[in-house]
Amino acid sequence: MEVVPAWAPAVGFTLLPHAGGFLGSNITKREIPTWYETLQKPSWCPPNWVFAPVWGSLYTSMGYGSYLVWKELGGFNEKSVVPLGLYAGNLALNWAWTPIFFGAHKMGWGLVTLLLTTGTATATIASWYNINRTAAYLMVPYLAWLSLASALNYRIWKDNRNKK
Repeated sequence: MEVVPAWAPAVGFTLLPHAGGFLGSNITKREIPTWYETLQKPSWCPPNWVFAPVWGSLYTSMGYGSYLVWKELGGFNEKSVVPLGLYAGNLALNWAWTPIFFGAHKMGWGLVTLLLTTGTATATIASWYNINRTAAYLMVPYLAWLSLASALNYRIWKDNRNKK
């Protein structure tokens, strides 16, 4: 019987968030020059090149945090349903934003999605804190970036409402 190497879960959990980011990047790359560049953005909007390395770092840290929680709770079991379920819901919302905002050009629904993502990230951090504080702290930069992203999405939506 072949046993999974000890390092495999850590790598799998750490890479998992990147899957949605990778799929979403195809939509983003297509829409930046044809749609996103035509939108009015606030002066404090980060340059486009910043987003990929920031998201790469955030996905890595949140993925590793989820591994720490999974390991601490002994895998997928009754104790891990809420903390890992919140994380899974958060990841699904996170991945949904790109097709909504960039793919469908639904800036208002993108904002709603981001606010729900921020709420589930907050709940995830709270649920992880008493399980593994390092995991919870690994999510804090993500929460900070979601706050910036929400403010940016709001301004873009507000300033471009009449744009088709």
